[in-house]
Amino acid sequence: MRVVIAEDSVLLRAGLIKLLEVSGFEVAAAVGDADALLAAVEEHRPDAVVADVRMPPGHSDEGVRAALVIRRQWPDVAVLLLSQYVEERYAADLLSANTSRVGYLLKDRVADVSAFIDALRRVASGETALDPEVVAQLLIRRRSDPLDRLTPRERDVLSLMAEGRSNSGIAEALVISDSAVAKHINNIFAKLDLPAADADHRRVLAVLRFLGVGS
Repeated sequence: MRVVIAEDSVLLRAGLIKLLEVSGFEVAAAVGDADALLAAVEEHRPDAVVADVRMPPGHSDEGVRAALVIRRQWPDVAVLLLSQYVEERYAADLLSANTSRVGYLLKDRVADVSAFIDALRRVASGETALDPEVVAQLLIRRRSDPLDRLTPRERDVLSLMAEGRSNSGIAEALVISDSAVAKHINNIFAKLDLPAADADHRRVLAVLRFLGVGS
């Protein structure tokens, strides 16, 4: 199995090379930044990529953005991301693109050699490998999602708002009164914790929240 490693820490990169080679993997390339990662994947077309979440030049989300490019351009290449901390937003971004051939582990997990190698093999075979801490954070995030507070009818109303329908248009589509629509919309604003402001502005914020854009 051929692997490309992307890790800006020289010591960790050397350790990963040694670990993978001892475990029977062929390391096709080992690089230190996201641009070099994409170039290496294009050149070597590996079975899997092991990449840090944060890499030069910005040390923010370069690894995740590179992983999303890989998932889009080379969907047969498995991606296993490593992170120092639980960063559920990055995990969610990666999983929203595709839930197969993807993994997200904390770097501490590399210390457990057997668990790390098993995770890499599972990801390369088409499965998903998520660190238990990442799963816990994603579940907490999901449980705290204000959208979960909405009733089915309120979700229907918000969906039609996202389509650009007016109150009267929503009332016609759902066969309810205009006053009922207004009540549902006020409930939506309250449940999504949107501050009292211009009604049109709150409609936009509610729709953005529904579409998963912004905070």
